[in-house]
Amino acid sequence: MHCVRAWRGLSSLRAAAGHPRAWTRHQSRTAAARLDLSGIYPPIATPFTAKEEVDYKKLEENLQKYAKIPFKGLVVQGSNGEYPYLTEEERVEVVRTVRRSLPAEKLLMAGSGCESTRATVHLTEKMAAAGADAVLVVTPCFYKGKMDGRALIRHFTKVADSSPVPVVLYSVPANTGLELPLDAVTHLSQHPNILGLKDSGGDITRIGLIVHKTKAQDFQVLAGSAGFLMAAYCVGAVGGVCALANVLGQEVCELERLCVAGRWEEARVLQQRLIEPNSAVTRKLGVPALKQAMEWFGFHGGACRSPLQPLTEAEAQQLRSDFSSNGWL
Repeated sequence: MHCVRAWRGLSSLRAAAGHPRAWTRHQSRTAAARLDLSGIYPPIATPFTAKEEVDYKKLEENLQKYAKIPFKGLVVQGSNGEYPYLTEEERVEVVRTVRRSLPAEKLLMAGSGCESTRATVHLTEKMAAAGADAVLVVTPCFYKGKMDGRALIRHFTKVADSSPVPVVLYSVPANTGLELPLDAVTHLSQHPNILGLKDSGGDITRIGLIVHKTKAQDFQVLAGSAGFLMAAYCVGAVGGVCALANVLGQEVCELERLCVAGRWEEARVLQQRLIEPNSAVTRKLGVPALKQAMEWFGFHGGACRSPLQPLTEAEAQQLRSDFSSNGWL
């Protein structure tokens, strides 16, 4: 954490000297390399009031509870934070609020991805100023038919060239309909300010191949879901950004601990019990289910911002079954 802040100081000095973006491979690679991503991160939800305003008080109460769980840090403004439904000002203020409440030793990774490169560069700078230690940049996807490897390499390179903090690539094809191509990942892994990748696709052979093809770089891969966390560790991932950690944070961290310790039989048993509830709060029922489950486990989830709708009664019953049948409720 201190080295990241020292790097920010270095960046400021360089800017004052008239070289705001004059990166050198040695300086930026060294700074990025010191930021160890290994561990578990919940992509935190954004609580809203009855009028759909961001409820900063309930957000801070959630953060106080998360501070008691051995997370490596938090992801703010990920998919589970409903970032597409927040204004730019809200996105930045949520990050600023989290930074104020987050213990100094915890990493804050902020989502800064937008559809245009220009907007992503702008928001990335704002997230860094608000206290982010790294930014998570999702693939632009509105014109996904034109988002080939060439376009995406250019996009992420421009963002990383300008970013005051390390960049983590974010591939989430379930939401974007677009997977960051393997060749693009391996090319981008060589950039001195691109630290790693959050891969939410769930293709373990792809994750293993990315780890293999980037092993010469200081490149870190994070599993994007608790459902395949153990498998990702087996092929070389260093941690996970897991929606389920908003609800079963201690348990997801325990799975990480067992994997790191090589206690694979115990890890297997726990992993199997996490698969159904994880699927329920991600691909099957999504953010409304995550927020409902948070309420059951003593956190503030509440309603989503429209047009996302609350669960139907049948969906809520299915969600409860997915948790209770695995011994969590």
